Amino acid sequence: MSTPTLHEPRSAATAAAPAVPPAPPAAPAPPGGRLTLARLRRLFLEVVKFGVVGGSGVAVNLVVFNLLLHGVSSGPMTATVLASCVAMGTNYLGFRFFAYRDRASRTKRQIALFFAFSGIGVAMESLLFYGAYHGADMSGPLGSNIAKALSIVLASAFRFLVYRTWVFQHDARRQ
Repeated sequence: MSTPTLHEPRSAATAAAPAVPPAPPAAPAPPGGRLTLARLRRLFLEVVKFGVVGGSGVAVNLVVFNLLLHGVSSGPMTATVLASCVAMGTNYLGFRFFAYRDRASRTKRQIALFFAFSGIGVAMESLLFYGAYHGADMSGPLGSNIAKALSIVLASAFRFLVYRTWVFQHDARRQ
């Protein structure tokens, strides 16, 4: 059926039909809204990259820890803190040049935030290790490594959240 013009008379069917207002345009989804397949894929890849860098950091952490504690007989707290600090340095390079290389360019603020939050992570890791090593009597070679690994895993959850949220932020101009 054609739409009547100014010169054509309206038929009885079109005159009786109520006018339906046009549907409002769909509003764009909010930036933090639905989790789309693409966003889920990006998050998965981010977690995988974080895991690769973090896994290598864990390896560095455990090797240095064991060399210090069992190889040169350092104290357990000295060994855990020094090992965590060495791993922190290697992790920065991995996060900056691999896991988050697509994020904002390196700045003094980014470096300061990384090491500030990593320092908090080292403190968390050390407190957790102290509790397991002394409180749960996990002081043997196997027990100390289990205590160290558990403390790393728990502190890593904190690190993941703060690194992606505050340290390696997305550059809004490149999205």
